[in-house]
Amino acid sequence: MNKFELVLLFSPDLSTVMVEKEEDSLDKNITKSKGSIISKEDWGIKDISFKINNFKKAFYKFYQIEMYGQEVDSLKKGLTQNEKILRHLFIKVDNHQQLPTKMMNDEEK
Repeated sequence: MNKFELVLLFSPDLSTVMVEKEEDSLDKNITKSKGSIISKEDWGIKDISFKINNFKKAFYKFYQIEMYGQEVDSLKKGLTQNEKILRHLFIKVDNHQQLPTKMMNDEEK
């Protein structure tokens, strides 16, 4: 299995309950694809450096997952079609970084 880090940007129009439902749906899709979630972080609502669909902010979520590369492609397709997700980014890594991430550390300051 390959190791990936995933960053999701959810629409700021969503309530926190709706964001959690979308996260649960993603979690189910990952496990259904024979993948596993190593860890995840909620980075909260943050400014975006440029407008996406006329939004200046987004809910940021960070995942560390393990799954096969072929399954990532089908997961990407589903994320792209989801209107509640503004952007997503998968990065293949050799090893997952130690948590909490720098984004979480910056929030605590």
